[in-house]
Amino acid sequence: MPGNGNSTSNNLELSGPRDDEKQNWAASPSTVFNHFATSGLSVAVATAITHPLDVLKVRLQMQLVGQKGPLSGMGKLFFSAVKNEGPKSLYQGLTPALIRSVVYGGLRLGLYEPSKYACDLAFGSSNVLVKIASGMFAGAISTALTNPMEVLKVRLQMNPDMRKSGPISELRRTVSEEGIKALWKGMGPAMARAAALTASQLATYDETKQILVRWTSLNEGFLLHLFSSTVAGILSTLVTAPIDMVKTRLMLQREAKGVRIYKGGFHCAYQVLLTEGPRGLYKGGFAIFARLGPQTTITFILCEELRKFAGLKAI
Repeated sequence: MPGNGNSTSNNLELSGPRDDEKQNWAASPSTVFNHFATSGLSVAVATAITHPLDVLKVRLQMQLVGQKGPLSGMGKLFFSAVKNEGPKSLYQGLTPALIRSVVYGGLRLGLYEPSKYACDLAFGSSNVLVKIASGMFAGAISTALTNPMEVLKVRLQMNPDMRKSGPISELRRTVSEEGIKALWKGMGPAMARAAALTASQLATYDETKQILVRWTSLNEGFLLHLFSSTVAGILSTLVTAPIDMVKTRLMLQREAKGVRIYKGGFHCAYQVLLTEGPRGLYKGGFAIFARLGPQTTITFILCEELRKFAGLKAI
């Protein structure tokens, strides 16, 4: 019967990549380029669109450092920044953010499938645990390579006077005052966040797509990508918000006079809990979701369309 044929086809798709797909995804240099380029471009576009929310998120996370008290909301912070610093302040740090997003996005999404297929070849399985492990690996590696751009980005985002600083001058100032190692500040929490983010985003997106195809009438297309990416955005926000807070605090910590508030990621988290309470770890949480939710949706929908255009299979 036709229905049985469709069911068999769906089951094959859900059980994991077929042998010919495993071998052909990297069959030529152009395929490899398209694989990483579609990922990097989709993340860069999503980053450019949601960058103002990222600026607000960083500023919300730096409120009342070491103190408890009433926090300004995202709306109040938005109007304050536009009034006192101008609309351009919402795009501070955009240059390093875009450079990072092309490399980081290309590697983070680009390494996920090869890692998943390698695990499938080695262990004969592509279940949700394999997807989580593949996502963690891809996220951690890509962040370790792009951490300097992230440090420059968050420091520029906290700079109230853009006339005195740009990416190059901030780079020179950071290296001259704090040494080259300062560009890798917060790398531990950043890698942990990226691992958690990539695992929660990609594994959730991948698994949600399969569940929706299996249990609903949705097929590969815009609605399936929209619903799956929305679920992935919500879960990844809940998982990564505290780690994102710790990463931001460490990256903005300057040590020109040898003074360190935080000794590392765990010490930072402990100090935030001790001095600011549990809510402190979720400062900027709504801004994180307001940014990460749309960014996840834009990234996956655009990436799927670009992959289709480039002749690649869906994620």
